[in-house]
Amino acid sequence: MELRGKKHVVVVIDMLNDFIGEKAALRCENGEKIVPAIKELVDFCHEENIQVVFVQEAHRKNDRDFRVRPVHAIKGTWGSQFIPELQPDESKGDYVVQKRRHSAFSYTDFDLFCREEEIDTVVLTGVWTNVCVRSTGSDALYHGYNVICLSDSTASKDDSMHESGLRDIDLFGDIMTTKEYMEAARKKFSNNNQVV
Repeated sequence: MELRGKKHVVVVIDMLNDFIGEKAALRCENGEKIVPAIKELVDFCHEENIQVVFVQEAHRKNDRDFRVRPVHAIKGTWGSQFIPELQPDESKGDYVVQKRRHSAFSYTDFDLFCREEEIDTVVLTGVWTNVCVRSTGSDALYHGYNVICLSDSTASKDDSMHESGLRDIDLFGDIMTTKEYMEAARKKFSNNNQVV
């Protein structure tokens, strides 16, 4: 598959202690399986000069979100921190977007960052496919970006939720595996056309 767009951002959504691992307050069990694929992708992006943005849910203590979901990812707590395997690296140009709602675009500076960096394509990874990943993808479309979702670098609590999220995203974006994306990106950006 040939990739659309001239400049991509790989978005790592909510790979945090309160979503990944046995002690997670809002554990996404299948999220643990995608850590190696995302790690490989982030390393690839650093080598190929593709922008990486880490999205961090960071709620206030009495966030309205907790009326419908368990308390999780309160700003400044262990639960809101990135898991050890996936830490942003500012020296490599990684950027962190903190959010309090499902979408990385909702009340954040993510769209401004993308426009300043002249990004036209958003590549989605992380958890949960049917909630935060799908919401970010929908908002990316509304803001005029191309959308790519990596099926084996995204996850939900179970396969049914994951597949429903992918089906929704497939209506407006491209669904690829991580390997397919890296192979296509290597061909497209092998001349280091991207400038971070």
